[in-house]
Amino acid sequence: MHDPFPLPRSEALAKYVEPIADYLSLKTLPLHIHEVLFAFLLYSATNVYIAPTFSRLFFPRIYSSLNARTKLNWDVHIVSFVQSTLICILALWVMWKDDERREMNWLAKVHGYTGAGGLIQAFAGGYFVWDLVITLQNIGIFGLGMLAHAVSALFVFSLGFRPFVNFYAPTFILYELSSPFLNIHWFCDKLNMTGSKVQLYNGILLLLTFFSCRLMWGTYQSVRVFYDVYRAMTAGELMLHDPELGKLGNGTVVPDNLIPTSEIMEFAGDRTVPLWLAGCYLASNITLNGLNWFWFGKMIETIRKRFDPPYGTRKPEVKESEKEQVLVEGIDVDTPPPSMPGTPYVPAGAETDYIGAVKLSATGTHLEAERLEVRSRTGKAAQHTARAA
Repeated sequence: MHDPFPLPRSEALAKYVEPIADYLSLKTLPLHIHEVLFAFLLYSATNVYIAPTFSRLFFPRIYSSLNARTKLNWDVHIVSFVQSTLICILALWVMWKDDERREMNWLAKVHGYTGAGGLIQAFAGGYFVWDLVITLQNIGIFGLGMLAHAVSALFVFSLGFRPFVNFYAPTFILYELSSPFLNIHWFCDKLNMTGSKVQLYNGILLLLTFFSCRLMWGTYQSVRVFYDVYRAMTAGELMLHDPELGKLGNGTVVPDNLIPTSEIMEFAGDRTVPLWLAGCYLASNITLNGLNWFWFGKMIETIRKRFDPPYGTRKPEVKESEKEQVLVEGIDVDTPPPSMPGTPYVPAGAETDYIGAVKLSATGTHLEAERLEVRSRTGKAAQHTARAA
């Protein structure tokens, strides 16, 4: 299937990136560099302009009250929501419409290429470039786990431009099916919907999609891609006597995706898989899968904290009457202070308010009464200043 992206590629941009692509052996990158750049700019603009504008328009009070760290997280979650929704729609559409992809055997799955698969690689690559940049700029906030994820994901999806396992680009990007629900869960906390039915139902969908897409589907597809790569490594360079071609004769029918001139195999080269390439891909894939299993456990723990037992672990809030009273030298601070010496007489029955300013001493061992004001609602008022250690 040809690349369905509506904007034509820039020949000048393609020629500019060709030396880099040749050096890195990314043969199909010049065909999709405009899509990588488009995706990067789209997510950058969403982070810097669209997300803040949208938030100030629809959530003005909440968004304006956030500190800088939380605002960054808020904007990043909006980018993640946009990206995961867009890329999953594209991937599912390609898997449904790309007939050539469905006909690929193990050799074409490892070395083959289609324009539609390249589009998925490009949009995923553009996002992971943005993700790596924003993570490096804020490593103290996102941590080493997110940095490892960004590096591994960018490396894995960049290999599709060799091309290498281009077939599996739409397959593995479906990890992102759980991301919209993850972002909704985060926004529920920030919109004062913690523990609500919306967060509960969304949490159920989050766990189901994460478990099915990332753990079950992802692990199964990892086994499949490792098996295909292993066959490609042990097969070596494809020769005319290769078992996949069978014994050539007048009646031999050779599948199109094994013929050297096939469009799918146009960029396949010598069709060998170096040991370093297989090892790096294996390490990156294991890193991503390991992070998924780790995050799934943390996700269950986090969601349970939002809800009451027996399924949740949220602790009941302590009522005001159950809180331990704070005492100052054995006196409850809620007890009205006695009248200070020299305070003018207030008629009996008159309602008197005591307003005291209390501050903690520098040593932190006692409180000091800085000021005492006695105000009578009968219209008489007097103020005295005292200092009691």
